[in-house]
Amino acid sequence: MVGHLLWRGMLAGFLAACLAALFALAFAEPQVDLSIARETAHAAHAGMPAGEEIFSRATQKGAGLFTAMALYGAAVGGIFALIFAYAHGRVGRRGEPLESRPLALMLAAMAFVVVALVPALKYPPTPPAVGLHETVAFRTVAFFGMTGLSLLAAVAGGWIRRRLLPRVDEFDALVGGMLGYAVIVAAGQMLLPAIDEVPADFPATLLWRFRLAALGSQSVLWLALGLIFGWLAARRLHMHRA
Repeated sequence: MVGHLLWRGMLAGFLAACLAALFALAFAEPQVDLSIARETAHAAHAGMPAGEEIFSRATQKGAGLFTAMALYGAAVGGIFALIFAYAHGRVGRRGEPLESRPLALMLAAMAFVVVALVPALKYPPTPPAVGLHETVAFRTVAFFGMTGLSLLAAVAGGWIRRRLLPRVDEFDALVGGMLGYAVIVAAGQMLLPAIDEVPADFPATLLWRFRLAALGSQSVLWLALGLIFGWLAARRLHMHRA
């Protein structure tokens, strides 16, 4: 059964990633183009040579964007399917486990918050023309550190919820788990280093639009993954019961 769900998760992730890539192409990539054009104009004004492109912008926002998103989507879709397989039949009100489609949507919403939204609150996305080249590695490690902390906090929140269930009702146990997650994340956000390399003269509107578009791409990815995988999983589980 897990094997059947695994390939369905990868397929759902691939399809969801294609939709997210289309969203990014329509809303995020134009902001990237504006940011790069601004950086190029500043470099030309200062008499600095333009940076050499390994891949053209057409390739970056075409085949490169869709290939990267498809690989990422297939990977997270497979992981999502394994988490779904573990949670199916275990999550829900006492004696009333959630059906496949609501469970998939709930897990997708949780994944969006844990993997995309919370790390972005500490280290929001910026256009590639923003930030110092010397700090790329540091910024990457810091972002993945925040993401890892958010994942560990989610696991801790689930453990707190399970520990509270014998003592309190379902809703209070859920609130306790959410509070535990929030406290751990808040502590981590205070301890991790702050990074702000956006130039003072960088257009605030351009930065805001890019960040909204980047978060929107993640929203499309996880929403589509939850919907598509929930439908595929429900069909498979129905066939298995039949």
